[in-house]
Amino acid sequence: MAISPPTPALSSPGVGSGLDVNALVAKLIAVESRPLTALDRQEASYKARISVFGAIKGALSALQSTIAGLADGSALGSLSAVLADPTLAAVSAGTGAVAGSYALEVSQLAYAQKLASNGFTNTTDVVGSGSLTIEIGTTVGNVFTPGAAGAQTVTIAPGQNTLAGIRDAVNAAKIGVTATIINDGTPSGNRLVFTGTASGAAASVRITVADDDGNATDAAGLSQLAFDPAGTVGNGRNLSQKIAAQDAKFVIDGIDIARPSNTITDAIPGVTLTLAKTNIGAPSVLTVSQNTTTASKAVQAFVKGYNDLNATLVAFTKYDPATKTASVLTGDSTVRLVQTHLRAILSSALAGIGNGATTLSEIGVTFQPDGTLGVDNTKLNAALANDAAGVGRVFAAVGTTTDSLVSFSGKSDKTQAGTYALTVTRLATQGQSIGAAAAGLTITAGVDDQLTLNLDGVQATVTLSAGTYANAAALAAEVRAKVNAATAFAQNTSTIAASAAGGVLTLTSNRYGSTSSVVASGSAALNLLGTNPANTTGVDVDGTLGGLAVTGSGQTLTGAAGSPVEGLKLQVTGGTLGTRGNVSFSRGYAAQFTQELTQLLDANGVIAASTDSAGRSITDVGHRRTALQDHLTVVEAAYRAQFTALDTVLGSLSTTSSFLTQQFANLANLYKN
Repeated sequence: MAISPPTPALSSPGVGSGLDVNALVAKLIAVESRPLTALDRQEASYKARISVFGAIKGALSALQSTIAGLADGSALGSLSAVLADPTLAAVSAGTGAVAGSYALEVSQLAYAQKLASNGFTNTTDVVGSGSLTIEIGTTVGNVFTPGAAGAQTVTIAPGQNTLAGIRDAVNAAKIGVTATIINDGTPSGNRLVFTGTASGAAASVRITVADDDGNATDAAGLSQLAFDPAGTVGNGRNLSQKIAAQDAKFVIDGIDIARPSNTITDAIPGVTLTLAKTNIGAPSVLTVSQNTTTASKAVQAFVKGYNDLNATLVAFTKYDPATKTASVLTGDSTVRLVQTHLRAILSSALAGIGNGATTLSEIGVTFQPDGTLGVDNTKLNAALANDAAGVGRVFAAVGTTTDSLVSFSGKSDKTQAGTYALTVTRLATQGQSIGAAAAGLTITAGVDDQLTLNLDGVQATVTLSAGTYANAAALAAEVRAKVNAATAFAQNTSTIAASAAGGVLTLTSNRYGSTSSVVASGSAALNLLGTNPANTTGVDVDGTLGGLAVTGSGQTLTGAAGSPVEGLKLQVTGGTLGTRGNVSFSRGYAAQFTQELTQLLDANGVIAASTDSAGRSITDVGHRRTALQDHLTVVEAAYRAQFTALDTVLGSLSTTSSFLTQQFANLANLYKN
């Protein structure tokens, strides 16, 4: 009997041997995959860190926003103004105001002049054609004195000669009055009303007419609109005055004051009054005082903001010994750095503050046993009532000077707190052009009316109004008005002052320093300033601060880079050369916090660095996971190859065993037979 060879191994793993190869391989791979679980835990931890750093960044930003008003001084420097009779005037206190009490009595409100015509049946009724010349000045009794602005003329063409047409022509000309039509309800009730664009006694109006009908003063044609205070009805004074131009008149603490407007900003420094009625014989008390409520709330907000941040940091770093559970950032060096820096700021006394509180505890803010800040409201309110400015210096970045003509105007992040002696070696001056001869008072259109100025390095040409001016002051006012209205100069924030002395004009730039200059040319220059006007360019202020170098620009001195006074800015507006007292600069707690928080929140700061580090770690975990997964694929293939080989051997042995068993059985049967 022929013997067959063993059958080959089966292709399905375990079929030949009976082993559960897939299950065996899966269990082995599960053991090999345990590092993946550790990587997942690491990735989750890094993601949690990124989330927590985001929350810390939000808490830092919230504190920065909360203390902004304290850092720049606006939250503590506010004053309030209260009038005992609030119906007398609206009052407010702003920059420059100081606490005080004032008695206010208003005897007269300011008004703009109003002139009305006789009535017309329709707004389309023809009045007349010609021209209206309007002058603004002062009227005393029936005597009108023109102001410096000069006369302005509007032409009324035959197509504009109706009541409505004249209104529109006057308004389009913008010549010192506005025109409206008011209907009084009667059959001939349409009246043309002229209103001065400014209030005050110096804004009285005179209107003269060139009437195409040949008579400029009668009550017919365009001359119906003439108004000369010296005239009479039918002879040059044909409009009716409904409201006279007058100043506001009032008394503050027994001092008589007059202003052309009911809104007064320069009677009490920093205080704005908007008069609403008179109160003759019944003065009302105006009180300007520190707004301690707002200031106290600002300090409370500072304390709460710090405590909120502290609570956030503690929550993310605490360790629970009972459960032996750590927080996401327990032991993290970044959080310790934030806490250490902020606490160090609050624990240090302030430098360069001069007189007044130099620590938080002096104004009632102290650390509590749990690391939070607390406020003694009684002590805080007493400090605010006694020296509100001093409390402001505790929080803000503030500079003070001992010379009234020197003011602190800025600082940089690198300015160091301290007191520095100021020496001024040169005062800033303005560019000027001083006439060489008396100005000619007649300007002729197309002949000598073009004035070209190079003002502070910018050039523009203006056209002066033709006419003969009353005096050099009136001509100077025309030059000033036209130059300061020029777009090119306005865009450069350049203006001039124009004055006259002995008939000679002087044009002065409003700017100080080496960029300040005035040079005139054009057809009007010779008439205005003569052949060789004296042109001078301004110079910059110069000096030293604490013996350290400073840079002058206009009236501003700025501390040199690399020095303790780097970025400190002072405005020197006058005075003498030589020593000018001391300048003190202090950086209060809120200002220091703002500086520190800005650094912490910077794109290159520690919060961003820690967040980026966690992000890189997540990327690294991803790379390690990919490498491990690739390794597991190779290991699984190796295991399957080994079990396949084993399966083949076992299958072959099983086949051989069956074959031999069969053969032995056959042999046994042969011997039986």
